[in-house]
Amino acid sequence: MRKPIIAGNWKMNKTTAEALEFVREIRYGLNQLSQQVDSVVCPPFVALQAVSEALQPTRVGVGAQNMYFQEKGAYTGEIAPNMITPYCQYVILGHSERRAYFEETDEAVNKKVKAALAHEIIPIICVGESLEQNEAGETHSFVSSQVIAAFEGLSAEQAANCIIAYEPIWAIGTGKSASAADAGRIIGVTVRGAIANVYNEATAQQIRIQYGGSATAANIGEYMAHPDIDGALVGGASLKPDFVEMVRVTAELTE
Repeated sequence: MRKPIIAGNWKMNKTTAEALEFVREIRYGLNQLSQQVDSVVCPPFVALQAVSEALQPTRVGVGAQNMYFQEKGAYTGEIAPNMITPYCQYVILGHSERRAYFEETDEAVNKKVKAALAHEIIPIICVGESLEQNEAGETHSFVSSQVIAAFEGLSAEQAANCIIAYEPIWAIGTGKSASAADAGRIIGVTVRGAIANVYNEATAQQIRIQYGGSATAANIGEYMAHPDIDGALVGGASLKPDFVEMVRVTAELTE
């Protein structure tokens, strides 16, 4: 039985003061649900320490939104793995916005995954196709290739410590979302299938796979009712108290 995980990606939102005010508002509700559901908040870098300290008495996880794969050096503007380890248990890697706006490649994502695991940070690896690829029938081949590239050079044991977020690019921040049936099919057949081909079926069944893309309190129940969907990577809805409701709905479905 895979424990569901709901992670909130705040993106470039909330100052440190706003982040602190918000986590103080939601931490009790999230902590009460932590036995049934893992919940994670991913604030901007500048708020990581403050949010981590505010959540320290709870079982709510903290994640970074990105990191570089080098330990240190002349990489202006980047954040090294050991800079986030005091505050984070998770890190989002390969988000479509990073791939699109900052030209991150599959190879770079793979290096980041390896660096995260080396520092005992759980990577949340994002994969997903564009609307054009979806309409051209290329979802299976494209998403499979992203999954295979992300796990290049990893053992099955290392892979089992990762989380994947399937986020169709056309559904991120658009108000559109894949149906639970379509998302579940891609997660179950394409994503788990790729993992099984690289490793084995047992490893594919171990890895938790989230859905992301306009997930809200109104539709989370549909996604979480699907047996192949193990949670959600939440964008805009994670910036509001509705995030607690999403975790609560998920918890109720696990009972």
